[in-house]
Amino acid sequence: MLNSLKGLWVTFVSTVKGLRQPVTREYPGTGTLWKRVSRPTPVQDRFMGFPALTWDGEIEEPFCTSCMVCIRQCPTQCMSATMIDNPAHEEGRSSRRKIVESFEINLNRCILCGICVEVCNFDAIVMSHEHEMSTFQRNGDRVDLPALLDIGKKFQRETEWVPPTVLAKRRAEAEAAQKDAAEEDAAGEEPAAAAEPANG
Repeated sequence: MLNSLKGLWVTFVSTVKGLRQPVTREYPGTGTLWKRVSRPTPVQDRFMGFPALTWDGEIEEPFCTSCMVCIRQCPTQCMSATMIDNPAHEEGRSSRRKIVESFEINLNRCILCGICVEVCNFDAIVMSHEHEMSTFQRNGDRVDLPALLDIGKKFQRETEWVPPTVLAKRRAEAEAAQKDAAEEDAAGEEPAAAAEPANG
């Protein structure tokens, strides 16, 4: 008897829960019993989306030199690239001797691990906030260089991205300036102390 009542109670609780608004979020919406408006789940500020290439606005060229480090370290081998001699280097406008000619990422194979960003020596690749890039074609998620640069430029604008090497340089300059200011203050205090008459 007691087991039957327990079973009825479980059934009752399950029925009541079924009448409430579901916790899961349907996207994209196809019209449901509850006539809910379907919206994508908002992402957090530090959300990591698909990789993108960054753009050097000072020289007007990609940061990427196509050194292949990210490609060699990628666990899923979802990237490929080729490089060419940089014409801007020959003209003396850029310090990059080589520059990327083509770059492709197969987003269907990318696992968003971020290793490519960690191993890049040139701040050339970032994990963007793009996460809804599904297509109906089998190879529709193969993203080429222009598209990767567009995603990267959008990410740089929205987040006011500054290359980590530039941030480190600014930090070092600020620390050096603070150290110089402290040394000047200490040097200014020593003569003043020496000029005071001795008590006695």
